[in-house]
Amino acid sequence: MPSTVQDGLPGLDFPYRDGPTITEQFRAFDAQYPWIYRSLERLVEERLAAGAKRVGMKALFEALRWRQPAGVKGLNNNYTALYARRLLAAHPEWASVIEVRRRRSP
Repeated sequence: MPSTVQDGLPGLDFPYRDGPTITEQFRAFDAQYPWIYRSLERLVEERLAAGAKRVGMKALFEALRWRQPAGVKGLNNNYTALYARRLLAAHPEWASVIEVRRRRSP
């Protein structure tokens, strides 16, 4: 029977796989570039202050890429859902603004 990996997000257990999971890759990236989370948080705040009713994480990723002259090496679109969940964990009041779906992969 395969073991499971808990990724620290409520209700999400996945079977173990060889190699790092997306969640593990995300954690390493997030630890290396903590400013990205803070930048995404500011972008959400800016969009809400401008009257946005919905905020798309992929649009925020593109905005972040445009704001950084050298780009953001390693900012993988696979991380959008994980950043969205991290933002919602810190700001539950944004639940009606940032949509998340059930995760299908670790």
